[in-house]
Amino acid sequence: MSKIKSVWILGAGKFGCLAWERLSSKAGDIKITVIDHRPEKLSQITGRTVCQDGISFLVEKLEKADQWPDLIIPAIPVHVAYEYILAGSKDTHIIKTMPVPDQLMEKLPNSIKGDSGQAYISNADFLCPDNCPEPAKLCTYTGKPRPRELFDYLAKLNYLNYQSIVLRSRQLVPGVGGYSPKALLDVKNMVIKNKAPVLLSTACRCHGVMHLLQCREKPISK
Repeated sequence: MSKIKSVWILGAGKFGCLAWERLSSKAGDIKITVIDHRPEKLSQITGRTVCQDGISFLVEKLEKADQWPDLIIPAIPVHVAYEYILAGSKDTHIIKTMPVPDQLMEKLPNSIKGDSGQAYISNADFLCPDNCPEPAKLCTYTGKPRPRELFDYLAKLNYLNYQSIVLRSRQLVPGVGGYSPKALLDVKNMVIKNKAPVLLSTACRCHGVMHLLQCREKPISK
């Protein structure tokens, strides 16, 4: 926490406001910017706000390293890393998205397939408290050892010739986590340079989301 001086919170809905409230109360010296395209949602925030779609904001601002925050907190109902890669690479790459195969879904703990074929994954088969401090060893809810660290489990997946690339979400305060701009850009670069199908996941110790995609460079126009 002491090294974090600025954060972007993407989204001013339930979880974005929760993140803003917790950071404001526990870390008053952190510069917080909340981004949402809905002005009525931003009206709930007392502080720095930007009225803009979260993904387009990332595409625009991450081109300028001198404007980066220390941490990005995704609080919008999409897989931010996936959407950012699609939007940020559209001029240079063709990206094909495919459903996560059912055979692979069977290997993923408590997996649920989303409407677009993505996989939602969790160590828990119950509703976790929204203020879980994500302790390293024991589950807050059950008091038992965590069955796996999900980000590590996903990184080690071996399925066909697919490459598993994981963006780890790290907790800042209980129930609030995110990743650095550099980590997001590193993952983007790994995805677009990989010729094999990529299992792109964002995950913390217990929860994650996965998309399956494949990239190729757009042909140069003559």
